[in-house]
Amino acid sequence: MSAASLDPIPSMASTEPTGTAAAPAATALGPTSPAPRKGPLSFLSGAITSALLAWFCLWLSRRVVAYYALHPPHYEARVAQSIATALKTLMVGMSFLATFSFAFVSLGLLLVFVRSLLPTRAQTPV
Repeated sequence: MSAASLDPIPSMASTEPTGTAAAPAATALGPTSPAPRKGPLSFLSGAITSALLAWFCLWLSRRVVAYYALHPPHYEARVAQSIATALKTLMVGMSFLATFSFAFVSLGLLLVFVRSLLPTRAQTPV
């Protein structure tokens, strides 16, 4: 008996023909077509969605600020007061960060929407 016949799992290198291991996975699924380009309607819907989320975050941010203005954290222990103040700052900061992030994304998508409506110049090869 040879050593190869005692091996219960044959090695993959000996059973595969050469050159098939490096084939890309896309060829097994068929030819791939390029992804379709986004249109102006896609940019506009994204801008509107982001603007609505920015508006909601602004409403939420104003509510958080109003809550902490009416209920300031005050504790006897200095450590508890410090933690409460840090959490207050974190909550207010994160809510306004979300507001401005969604607003800037909305503004950017709105500019891309306007740009997609303008005619494109034909590029001349150099």
